[in-house]
Amino acid sequence: MPFSEPGKTKFQVDLRRHLRNQGICDNLIHLICEIAEAGKYVINAVRTGDLGVAGTSNLYGEEQLALDVLSDRIIRKRLIHSGVVCNIASEEMDEIFQAQADADGLYSVAYDPLDGSSLVDVNLAVGTIVSIYEGCNLLQKGRNQVAALYILYGPRVSLVYSVGKGVHEFTMNHLMEYTLSRENIVMKPEGDMYSPGGLRNKYQEGTEKFVRYLEEKGAKLRYSGGFVPDINQVIMKGKGIFMYPALNGSPNGKLRLLFELNPMAFLVENAGGAATDGKQSILDLEPQSLDHRAPVYIGCKAEVAKAMEFVSGN
Repeated sequence: MPFSEPGKTKFQVDLRRHLRNQGICDNLIHLICEIAEAGKYVINAVRTGDLGVAGTSNLYGEEQLALDVLSDRIIRKRLIHSGVVCNIASEEMDEIFQAQADADGLYSVAYDPLDGSSLVDVNLAVGTIVSIYEGCNLLQKGRNQVAALYILYGPRVSLVYSVGKGVHEFTMNHLMEYTLSRENIVMKPEGDMYSPGGLRNKYQEGTEKFVRYLEEKGAKLRYSGGFVPDINQVIMKGKGIFMYPALNGSPNGKLRLLFELNPMAFLVENAGGAATDGKQSILDLEPQSLDHRAPVYIGCKAEVAKAMEFVSGN
């Protein structure tokens, strides 16, 4: 396909056509398009919905916002009615939901329906994160994902996906259609930007040394408090590192392997980056439960390797 400049497409290509060109099966194309369609309803809920609390909590004991609950219902309903999903896990549900019995050609989906929802009331960007596996087993290594994507609800709505053949960005136009804006996004080997999550006074020694290393080399601090916009910044600028490390008192960090880390690690690795918990690749971790959490350093390969060096003490 011709380009007007690197990473940007010259002609408009819609999401379904692009997926067909990836050489994947019809069921997976249908599933990704259904999730993209659900995103249109989620952004409408974000723009017009109730910003209050739902009066309930999720399995992690966190108070649910009305928008969390509504976004979860929108996506779950779309997944169920897609006809190609067997098991569903959501950050807002207590257990895995079986949409239908296991059968050939079906997929399992784990998702965070509205990551960063507490930022909506101050009008900051939020997003949906999705991980897709073949069959009905959701508790497996992230490297086994067949697709991952996120939808960013910001000044523009954008969808970024990979089926293991590059990373591609689509932007929602005024007709609420997703059209290709960047294809085959590739990250630089190293960058000059970092997004550090967690309270710094709770950083362990290795992480503190790593941050000081970044500061001394002049890296710019860029952190919004939202996982989706911060990872989107790293991927789209093609540089930098996001981290939510192990903390004193919280050795497993904050972010959940199934709903957040695996899909983002899959996307970043397919763009030429890396993701680690400080010891091994995020995509090689075996999830022990829906609530499995892990520290994360994710972004350019050089910064991730340097983080591992400091954190492991080698």
